[in-house]
Amino acid sequence: MPSKANTYHVHLETDRKRPELFHLPLDQWLAAAKRHRALAKKLRVTVGSNGENLDAALGTADFLITNCPPPKERLRERAPRLKWIQTTAAGVDALLPFDWLPADIALTNNRGAHGPKAFDTVAMALLMLHQRMPETFANQRAQAWQPLYTTPISGKTAVIVGFGDLGQGAGRAAKKLGLTVIAVTRSGKATRIADRVLPTKRIDSVLPKADFVIVTTPLTAETRGLINRERINLLKPGAGFINIGRSPIVDYVALRERLESGTLCGAVLDVFDQEPLPPDSPYWTTKNLVVLPHISCDDPRYVEHLLDFWFGNFERYLTGKKLKNIVDRQLGY
Repeated sequence: MPSKANTYHVHLETDRKRPELFHLPLDQWLAAAKRHRALAKKLRVTVGSNGENLDAALGTADFLITNCPPPKERLRERAPRLKWIQTTAAGVDALLPFDWLPADIALTNNRGAHGPKAFDTVAMALLMLHQRMPETFANQRAQAWQPLYTTPISGKTAVIVGFGDLGQGAGRAAKKLGLTVIAVTRSGKATRIADRVLPTKRIDSVLPKADFVIVTTPLTAETRGLINRERINLLKPGAGFINIGRSPIVDYVALRERLESGTLCGAVLDVFDQEPLPPDSPYWTTKNLVVLPHISCDDPRYVEHLLDFWFGNFERYLTGKKLKNIVDRQLGY
């Protein structure tokens, strides 16, 4: 039960090593509380960073909002009243496996916040790759006047691996540009955005047809290494590659070899095993590769939107409705 009548304790925990965009400062909470005055009156908030007062807060916290992995060791003992954890991220692969999470604590993610920016980034990336802009940028640096001509992008085919929030944003961008969209999903169930939907087990049948492959799927045990060397070698000459999902899904060594050989038109990668990329990383200088510093799907208003979503979910909690964005512990997303 809450410590006071009709009052719940919510704790905001920030890892300050994460980009500032994902921090949870008090002023952001206060601004959100003004937008949700009636709900905010039912809450007592504490704010911490880097675990400095985390144990004290967990002792009475009903809810935890965090931009870093929650404490896994003895969580129920340390947080006897904790009912719900909200992560700032959509992907929860850093929290797997969920054996640390008591069955009576709900875990929700920020799924749904990234689609609009995914639309923008994928539209940009598709046009850049189709227009062979990575090669044109290299020619500019070399002071080489080398015209590169392309047909219109309309009518090309995009294979999108994963079709959740990111994938559907990518699909809308591809359709807007006149592309045929083939979605590859775990279930293979139809969706109105895609022209075709296939289950993951049939991915090999569509990769050779792709003018562009767009990876947006979450990282799970099933998707780790999904786009391996054999599947990268299925891509036809001149295809383009985009990854805004997670890097361990793709064999980047094999992808880099195809880029260096010139058999792909280029790639746009937003995610890497090591971030930031170290100065000696070969990806800085890989032929026809555009490196994005993990910015493809994030809006500067990220925490503002997250807190608005959280307050809406808190209202559902108070009225006994099922929370939105509950992570499926079996599927891992």
